[in-house]
Amino acid sequence: MTPEDIRREGLKALAEKLGVVGMVRFLQQFERGEGNYTKDREKFLEDNSVDKLIEEIKARRICRC
Repeated sequence: MTPEDIRREGLKALAEKLGVVGMVRFLQQFERGEGNYTKDREKFLEDNSVDKLIEEIKARRICRC
């Protein structure tokens, strides 16, 4: 089977088992996304160190009122 055959048969099986609406809802759970997770993560975490994170955790624990 070609990749297209597998895709077609898979969609057919989903539609038969879940119905068209169920098939669409199932497929909506899987998105390719966009961007570069590794670069975004490095940018997000660049100012954080273990010591800084520990300080933030302790500060949040103290301030729970």
